[in-house]
Amino acid sequence: MEEGIESLENTVVGNFELQLNESAKGFLKEAAKWAYFLSILGYVGIGFLVLIAVFAGSIFAKMGSMAPAMGGLAGMGWFVSAMYIIMAAIYFFPIYYINQFAAKAKLALKANDSQTLATSFEYLKSHYKFFGIVSLIIVCLYALIILFACVTFLATSFR
Repeated sequence: MEEGIESLENTVVGNFELQLNESAKGFLKEAAKWAYFLSILGYVGIGFLVLIAVFAGSIFAKMGSMAPAMGGLAGMGWFVSAMYIIMAAIYFFPIYYINQFAAKAKLALKANDSQTLATSFEYLKSHYKFFGIVSLIIVCLYALIILFACVTFLATSFR
């Protein structure tokens, strides 16, 4: 008899699906709207970064010709352009992920589709995973900078 109850409990637990009530759907719909808005702003920001990268060479060349003492800046245009392109490429991924989350969440709520909702949450996970990894990298860089500063201070103070 207990085996039958245990089997029934496993079946019920195995078939459990999370249900969203109306307030949860409303919150998710509003979050998707804001995520979409932020993704549009992000794409505009990426556009500005690319635009700056395209014109950085001529801007630095003009600065070098206007102020001869700053002539070395003329050759820095390619470096600044490359840095802005790299920043735009890095910035693209979290913006893409949040845009896909918003689009899929809106579609899932409209069509009442659980699979599309799961896909939207996968993009949201990727968005936060990206920022988690970037944050970890930045913290490690800060630690290396602090370590280098301490070693440099100690090396120069004993002279």
